Amino acid sequence: MLQNKKALYALLFRASAETLLEIAADPKHLGARIGFLSVLHTWGQNLQHHPHVHCVIPSGGIALDCSRWVHPRPGFFLPIRVLSKAFRGKFIAGLKRLFRKGDLRFHGRLAGLADAKTFQRFLRQLFRQNWVVYSKRPFGGPEHVLQYLARYTHRVAISNHRLTEFKDGRVTFRWKNYAAGNRQRVMTVGADEFLRRFLLHVLPRGFVRIRHFGFLTNRSRAVLVPLCRQLVSEMRREHAPSADCTGSPTQWLCPRCAGPMIIIERLTSQQIRGSFADSS
Repeated sequence: MLQNKKALYALLFRASAETLLEIAADPKHLGARIGFLSVLHTWGQNLQHHPHVHCVIPSGGIALDCSRWVHPRPGFFLPIRVLSKAFRGKFIAGLKRLFRKGDLRFHGRLAGLADAKTFQRFLRQLFRQNWVVYSKRPFGGPEHVLQYLARYTHRVAISNHRLTEFKDGRVTFRWKNYAAGNRQRVMTVGADEFLRRFLLHVLPRGFVRIRHFGFLTNRSRAVLVPLCRQLVSEMRREHAPSADCTGSPTQWLCPRCAGPMIIIERLTSQQIRGSFADSS
């Protein structure tokens, strides 16, 4: 990737987006048209080269006939193993296309990959390994996710608060060791090595590192985002709490999945006060 940044970073965007759109549209899984934004990160905590894409996806999508909002099962969006296999296939297929078109460059110890048979052997090795797509629910809610990503959209690799010292031509900075339970570590490297690591993450001129897909694309969002709001609003009205003759709600919605909640027990005010007293 370092020798073919523009081509392979673009492939990383394209393969990940096509995977999500295809699997989400499959009726066996979600059966909906989704939208999302993707942000390219090329660094790890220690500033070494670690290209990956973060995708922020709303929970659900537009039904393929545009008639309703499709909500996934609670706590589940798309199957990780299916995503992983599809992403691997699309990325490797993209590598083949780039090689056939002559859009890949190989220098130094990678020069041997310019040979077609050697490159095919390299691709077969990629297929023998499991590829992992990491998926998790928003930590702290959607607002927290956007705040987290906002810290990465207009800076590269490291922020000033992680730099602790520059002395005798050496730079010291803090980093998290994810392999050791996210423990904070301190690393000191020479100034030349620090600059080398930092410059690994300079993108090709004009390369766009934040991209939108599905119903969030520039050509679709003006029509489809208002439709999403309309369909979500209609879904909430359909599941709105009904009222009995006394005006009391008889149905409540789950704050996470918007599905109807089932009453399993009613507590009197005296019972609630008693529970608080016991806990104190």
